[in-house]
Amino acid sequence: MADDLERPGGDAEPEAPPHAAPPSIWPFAFALGIAVALIGLIISWPIAAIGGAIALVFGFLWIRDATREVRGTPSPAPPARDDEAVELEDETAARYPRSVFLEGATLGIGALIGGIVTVPALGFAVLPAFVDQAYDAVDLGPLDNFPEGEWRITKFKSVADEPEDVSRRTAYVRNNGTLDGQASFTIISNRCVHLGCPVQPQGLTAEEVTEIDAESGPVEITATEPSGFVCPCHGGAYDIEGNRTAGPPVRALDRYAYSIMDGRLVLGEPYSVGSVEGEGAEAQITAYKIADPGVHVDGLEQYFYPYVP
Repeated sequence: MADDLERPGGDAEPEAPPHAAPPSIWPFAFALGIAVALIGLIISWPIAAIGGAIALVFGFLWIRDATREVRGTPSPAPPARDDEAVELEDETAARYPRSVFLEGATLGIGALIGGIVTVPALGFAVLPAFVDQAYDAVDLGPLDNFPEGEWRITKFKSVADEPEDVSRRTAYVRNNGTLDGQASFTIISNRCVHLGCPVQPQGLTAEEVTEIDAESGPVEITATEPSGFVCPCHGGAYDIEGNRTAGPPVRALDRYAYSIMDGRLVLGEPYSVGSVEGEGAEAQITAYKIADPGVHVDGLEQYFYPYVP
């Protein structure tokens, strides 16, 4: 009968080979997190933190997926048997594969060597930007050297114990008179906020130079009558209060904090300026922590630059 006929190939169909595990997206997501973290180190610390979090999460998922076969699923406890059967099974039990051990050892040693090589180089490259960044107070001499309403070019040593020709800085100082009974000064840095070139006063500058010996080192003072400031490198221009008027600079010129001690003008730390409204003692200054040339300190652009501690 037809029902009794044998089918070609036998009664039982051959078992299909098991399908290989589908490719995992965790390595790609982990690499994406690393890339975002590296970009964040250049752009912004919050972006670096987000990239680190992505790499951490997907790295964990990748490790868990890669070690699934090694970890396996715990099997139920076997029923009790006699000692002879247990001893025979122990002798024939599969041992931990040596290839797996060698693979793990190789990866661990490679990671250790990579850390030993990378961490010191990264430290030497990054740490200098975050340490020893303080500014020394600079004594510019008696207030008599700065007549009211006049500008003076001052040149001084940035660090007292460094060679004079290496660490000279320049600031433009104007005595604004008094405000609410307090002496007022405008002290503008000569560092262009485009790329850091030294800006020059637009106007007449006296040839006579007054040299004084201050506590923090020698200071040179020269009279000038500027109508503004200009950068000779790339054409950046600023008005008399340091506001950008033309060219590629991204903000106003930096300024210096100051104090009056025993009738002497003492220069403090520099700070960055977004803009200045008004003039002289009545000027309203939008001040920020000191930033590098080319870095925006206000507006949306400020979030595209790394945080400087």
